[in-house]
Amino acid sequence: MTIRVLLADDQALLRGTFRLLLDSVPDITVVGEAADGAEAVRLARSAQADLVLMDIRMPGTDGIEATRQICADDALAGVKVLVLTTFETDELVVAALRAGASGFLGKGVDPAALIDAVRTVAEGEQLLSPAATRSLIERVVQEPEPEPPAVVHGMSDLTEREREITSLVAGGLSNTEIGQHLFISPATVKTHVNRAMMKTGARDRAQLVVFAYDAGLPRVRP
Repeated sequence: MTIRVLLADDQALLRGTFRLLLDSVPDITVVGEAADGAEAVRLARSAQADLVLMDIRMPGTDGIEATRQICADDALAGVKVLVLTTFETDELVVAALRAGASGFLGKGVDPAALIDAVRTVAEGEQLLSPAATRSLIERVVQEPEPEPPAVVHGMSDLTEREREITSLVAGGLSNTEIGQHLFISPATVKTHVNRAMMKTGARDRAQLVVFAYDAGLPRVRP
């Protein structure tokens, strides 16, 4: 299946560079380019994109607001947003995560890693660059949402096992690592993760991490 990508960046040179790179592989095609967030939202609908490669800092409607609008639109439920940022420690990236972004990469990422990232996020997996994982997720922990954990949507619907696995996901463990820790198969872990995402309304693993932090679930790191 071909991954349909929309590029959203106010710098035409960068858009052109990303287009050449992504169009060079057989399973990815660029279906549109947006110079600001408002245009990105419009094109996400009309171009039927699977993934938006989103810059944060753009004139007018910025990448955070555009991400929020895309992720809140039921008609765009299958669209993923992969944020590219110059500053991986920028607090705006945390806001993008809460707005619904599925992953983060620095703009200095090498070409092969960017292509892998597009494929990973399009498949619904969590993608946080090492630098973003260490710094940004810690900020999410340190700056929790004001909503009390008791009323976080979907919390009461999780089984004990689903809560346990959600905590392990928030700790940064892969399905294989979780399976080894709990002595169950990766396929069983994936089933529990998918059920947890369905119950909490999380679009992917990255959003399940946000849910875990907002719900006050402990981060489990064996």
